[in-house]
Amino acid sequence: MIRNPVLKGFNPDPSICRVGADYYIATSTFEWYPGVQIHHSTDLVNWRLVSRPLNRKALLDMRGNPDSCGVWAPCLSHADGRFWLVYTDVKRFDGAFKDAHNYITTCETIDGEWTDPWYINSSGFDPSLFHDEGGKKWFLNMRWNHRGPGTGLNPAHDRFDGIELQEWSPKTGLTGPVHTIYTGSPLGLTEAPHLFKRGGWYYLTVAEGGTGYDHAVTMARSRSITGPYETHPNQHLMTARFDPASPLQRVGHGQYVEAPDGTPWHTFLCGRPLPGTRACPLGRETGLARCEWRDDDWLYLTGNAMVPSDTLPANAEPQPQVPSETRFDGPALPPEFQWLRTPEPDRIFRLTGSALRMIGRESLGSWFEQSLVARRQEHHAYRAEASFLADPPGWQHAIGLTTYYNRHKFHAALITREKGQRCLTLVSCLGDWPGEKLTYHGAPIPLAEGEVRLAVEVNGAAQRFHLYGAGGWAPVGPVLDASIISDEGGRGEHASFTGAFVGLVAHDLTGQGWAADVTYFRYEPRS
Repeated sequence: MIRNPVLKGFNPDPSICRVGADYYIATSTFEWYPGVQIHHSTDLVNWRLVSRPLNRKALLDMRGNPDSCGVWAPCLSHADGRFWLVYTDVKRFDGAFKDAHNYITTCETIDGEWTDPWYINSSGFDPSLFHDEGGKKWFLNMRWNHRGPGTGLNPAHDRFDGIELQEWSPKTGLTGPVHTIYTGSPLGLTEAPHLFKRGGWYYLTVAEGGTGYDHAVTMARSRSITGPYETHPNQHLMTARFDPASPLQRVGHGQYVEAPDGTPWHTFLCGRPLPGTRACPLGRETGLARCEWRDDDWLYLTGNAMVPSDTLPANAEPQPQVPSETRFDGPALPPEFQWLRTPEPDRIFRLTGSALRMIGRESLGSWFEQSLVARRQEHHAYRAEASFLADPPGWQHAIGLTTYYNRHKFHAALITREKGQRCLTLVSCLGDWPGEKLTYHGAPIPLAEGEVRLAVEVNGAAQRFHLYGAGGWAPVGPVLDASIISDEGGRGEHASFTGAFVGLVAHDLTGQGWAADVTYFRYEPRS
């Protein structure tokens, strides 16, 4: 069976392409580095992370990017014997402006070294590249309108000012007129354009309704690439906005692909809220929908549904997920981990051969240089633990374990020093924005000398830290609200686009780069 979502945990905005029998899905990474995740499959059931192509300063530098900015909505395609990746680096979220810069990079192999990018434009975000018959290439993105109410082309949300199309080539760049080919349906918030051609029609899919519970994939078509485009008779190809009981919510933003036998599929993003809540700590995940073409030459989900199924027949079984333990004894950071914003990771961590050495830099609230190495939360219930060799000289130095969404949504258990005593401090930011007020949980807990082992257990909306001592593992501090570490926590779903992470954090607020070691990290699914 295909069990949706196929990419669990923060993996939004899925762009899919097929090369022979191989499928590839690229997803957004926002402020997490390296940029863009690309997974590979041959059976549509089992997917493996094979590349994060935006892995050097020439391709991506996000220092200073606000929370939930950075890499939005990549588009992956294959033509001319090469892979093509289109991506946005968003530099601003709040206020009228977005400052969204669009680029293209290319590579002969999915896991090779990608070229320094072509800068394309900054007129809007969610770009894509369409390779037309005869070799012509077309660049698409939504156009952002900063001017305010009454100035745009979609009455519902006039800042989303339509989908632009312009010819592009590697040699000449953007050429010819800019065509506004689609201004969206009455739902509005029209973004994420993807084009494909079939049977003499150009088909356009877009995401609408925002990234929350009104999200949808809307479809349109035209005989001419420049339009006019007519909207699907159902308006939406898929959405969960009319089915609050579906286990898959927030359905939208995907791309069409055909199997070698012609079977039509469409990716989508979705959220899985905790039972009885609207909180999605796993963020926006990637699913696959089975589709069908009907006599009217329109695409529909199979079974007359608007919401994709959470299970679909397939010719393979998913591989079981097992606990993941890392000893940090290799030359490189294991692929499940990422860090924030900076293209200079040597300044925030190093692999010593026996440990991960975390180099304390700026605070948990920094947008520039933060020593945080973490992995995605992929399950509603899990346990994570780590071991630390750390002797912080003072209260401005700390290292520990954190469940983290962004600078105003996190819980942390930090090894630090208070009044000459090494101790454990529990601290949170409980969704407070703006302000990022810190909440401390009880008095510091004295620590004996030597190794410190910390764990966190998360079960739905509850989490608790644990400390290993003479009597084994014991809980420390209160039960904490894990639902805060979600898209809907704090500022809410329309300002939070990533997902919950769990991992390791260090800071040195004296600016001297104090360092400490992590000898292992273990993640164990429990649901």
